[in-house]
Amino acid sequence: MTSRLNLIAGLCLSVVLASPVFSQPAYSATLVPPGNRNAEQPAIPGASAKRTKELSTTYEKKYQKIYTLLKSDASLRSKIRANASAYGIDPIHIVGAVVGEHTYNVDVYDRLQTYYVKAMSYVNQGVDFSYNGESIAAFIKRPEFSGCERFKDSYTLWGCREDVWNAKFRGKKVGGKSYPNNRFSAVFFQPFYAGQTFGLGQINPLTALQMSDMVNRVSGLPKLRAEDGTTIYKTIMDPDLTLPYIAATIKQSITSYRQIAGFDISKNPGLTATLYNTGGADDRARALAQTNNKRKAAGQPPLMPQENYYGWLVNTKMDELKALF
Repeated sequence: MTSRLNLIAGLCLSVVLASPVFSQPAYSATLVPPGNRNAEQPAIPGASAKRTKELSTTYEKKYQKIYTLLKSDASLRSKIRANASAYGIDPIHIVGAVVGEHTYNVDVYDRLQTYYVKAMSYVNQGVDFSYNGESIAAFIKRPEFSGCERFKDSYTLWGCREDVWNAKFRGKKVGGKSYPNNRFSAVFFQPFYAGQTFGLGQINPLTALQMSDMVNRVSGLPKLRAEDGTTIYKTIMDPDLTLPYIAATIKQSITSYRQIAGFDISKNPGLTATLYNTGGADDRARALAQTNNKRKAAGQPPLMPQENYYGWLVNTKMDELKALF
């Protein structure tokens, strides 16, 4: 899963740290009902259309391919159920994230076994996270990141580091060294080629690092370290290891929208799929909360979170996908 800036109403970005001003207690969360808020599918990004054309296929063919894999692999469905139960979410949320990724971003492999083979190939060649000769381990020791060390949970720690990157380094020259105007994950966590995410859930390494502590607590998997890129890539490529990370990412999105924006999106897989696609759940929830605080002050009704093109498909296919379980 990459952080794609598909700006949808109610899912806006805001690069600031969490603020209790916009938090609402869990009991006051407004339930977002199932289904799409948009009658027609929101626009699909050109990059997705380009990739699909280059593969000489269509979105429907790609959807049918991932659907067939899910339908034919009872073991995979069982693993999805188990991980969903562990993280307290409906398995349809995991299915929606996987279906969206393989419909719009990459083509699924015909057999799950291929993912295990690919995982081992990355282990064998080794992975290093760095930019222009500076490793990520050395980079985050710079004084600009010192304020982040007060955060002990991997989610808030790496979220802070991403905020510092955006505020202090992105598109700027620091200490005589110029840094690209690009995402933190794209600059330091893509050692092979740009835009890469891998595995059944298409999780990027930065997301895996953010979710590491939750996965350690719930699933008992070892904590990930940025210095050990090889283990991170094996984790996101191996279906048995990556499913907990998919579930954790979705769980975090549901928690963020409940606590920050006051919306319960747990019954709308299209919204969790949207956030899985775009990333930045905290920032988007915070921006929605800010908007609705202003609307409330002006006597206007609140805006509901809305699905993007990716989540729209998931909600549209919901009956068919639920039938798998």
